[in-house]
Amino acid sequence: MDLSLETVLLVLVVFGGWFWLASLHVRELAISAGKEAAQQYGVQFLDETVAFTRLRLARDSSGRVRFQRTYQFEVSDTGSERLQCSLIMLGERLDRLDIPPYRDFTLHTIH
Repeated sequence: MDLSLETVLLVLVVFGGWFWLASLHVRELAISAGKEAAQQYGVQFLDETVAFTRLRLARDSSGRVRFQRTYQFEVSDTGSERLQCSLIMLGERLDRLDIPPYRDFTLHTIH
């Protein structure tokens, strides 16, 4: 079976377009997961976005191979301090969320 160069290029373009659209969708899911986590932990989700940092293949709980995407984002507990967080999406599902410990709000009174 001879595949022409045009056929190979067409397949690559179609795959590239699908991958790009799927990545945009997963990024939106990651932003929502980051916002929800920040709200749950009582911190502010900064910059209203996540930054893509890593892509690899991994197996889900059913043994299927999925794209595993890692994103970083920042939160603040005081409004002036930035805390680095990350989340991992396995396919379209949140697989792991890392938010570092942050200091609790403490009210100090002066006597």
